[in-house]
Amino acid sequence: MGRKIAAVLTGIVVAFALVFVIEMIGHRVYPPPSDLDFTQPDIVAGYMQTLPAGAFMFVLAGFALATLAGGFVAARIARSQAFLFAGIIGALMLAATVANLLMIPHPLWFSITAIALILVSTVLAGRLARR
Repeated sequence: MGRKIAAVLTGIVVAFALVFVIEMIGHRVYPPPSDLDFTQPDIVAGYMQTLPAGAFMFVLAGFALATLAGGFVAARIARSQAFLFAGIIGALMLAATVANLLMIPHPLWFSITAIALILVSTVLAGRLARR
């Protein structure tokens, strides 16, 4: 039981750390304005409409790679039921992503792609961990 708890916790840490690192790289390449106030939904919505596609690609890459790596790590540590443990991390990433999509307005194409990438990355993590 301890191994399974450690698997999930480690998978979560790996996933969220990767999202953080990849999004920070994205912010270096596409820096937000220094005066952007994330507490003002209208201002954030306007800013999101001005972002180039490349800025969104960093976020998508972060979601996909984090789900893949976190799910893989969790499944490998658990040593059994690879799809279950990859699925747990995938479900947590999906929940976090949906929360983010609801809090910050994103283009429809981004929302659909983000959800699809998380689902594909979850399945891929389970498959890779079973090998």
